[in-house]
Formats: sequence, structure tokens, C-alpha cells
Amino acid sequence: MYSEKAMKHFKSPQNMGEIKGADGVGKVGNIVCGDVMWLYIKVGKDKKGREIIKDAKWRTFGCVAAIATSSVVSTIAKGKTIEELIELSNERIVEELKGLPPVKVHCSLLAVDALHEAIYDYLTKKKRQVPEKLEKKHRRIIEEIERIEKRYKDFIKAEESLVKRK
Repeated sequence: MYSEKAMKHFKSPQNMGEIKGADGVGKVGNIVCGDVMWLYIKVGKDKKGREIIKDAKWRTFGCVAAIATSSVVSTIAKGKTIEELIELSNERIVEELKGLPPVKVHCSLLAVDALHEAIYDYLTKKKRQVPEKLEKKHRRIIEEIERIEKRYKDFIKAEESLVKRK
């Protein structure tokens, strides 16, 4: 069962869309459940001169939890520093939504991963040093994608051949 807050973010999602000329874009997905998320960020400076996320938008193809978690991550990200957001956990997202069904908690991880990948993209485009914690998260995401693709390679090949036939 979804909480009232999760349903609110699903029915009236915040910050849905795309940022043209985004400073960073994170794309994550899980072929097992079918969810795919893109998170776009625009970076600026606050009054103290710290880099913050000025804007965050997203596009998600997925279930109620995928949409709700994308919405929440985008609202949390705005106005926060990159350093604060590197520390953001999926537990915080679940907490913010007042819980998720246990089989849908992975959606909160995807949403946080999309944000972290957008920050990673931003830092690498700017040729800036990536903090070790973010680098580890990026490597985990890449390894998970490779592991899933290897496990489901026959499924992926079949899907690709269907697309080519169309």
C-alpha cells in the first residue's frame, strides 16, 4: 500500500520535464522491473558562493513508486549543495514519502542514483575532481548495469531483434 504522500507525488508530480542545456544528466534503469529515469540538473551559486542545484527536472518511465521517488528527489535537490546531495540516501527518500511497499524500495535507489549520476556527469564535464564517495557510487551503478545486462543478455538480444524488425 502506498502512503498518502507517495500518491500525492504520483498524481501531482513536481518538476517533471527536461532541462534543455542541463549541466548534468543522470540516466539509470533496471531492465528487470522496466523502470528508466533521467534526471537533469542546473547548477548555480548560492549567496555564500557555494555550488547548489538551482533546478532539477526528470523524466521517468515506470510505476507509481518510480514517479513518486523521482518527484521527491527533484524537490529535495533544489537549493542543496553538491556535497549535501552526494550524501543523500534512498532511505531518506522512503522516509520523505512516509514509506514504500517493500518490493518498490528499489525505485528510491534508482531515483537517488539518477541524481548522483547527474552530479557525476556535471563534475566530469567540468573536468573537476569527483569525490571518492561519488566515484564509488558511480562504479557500483555501472557494475550493476553490466551484471544485469550479462544475466539478461538473451532477453536483451531478443528485444533488440524485435526492434530491428519494426
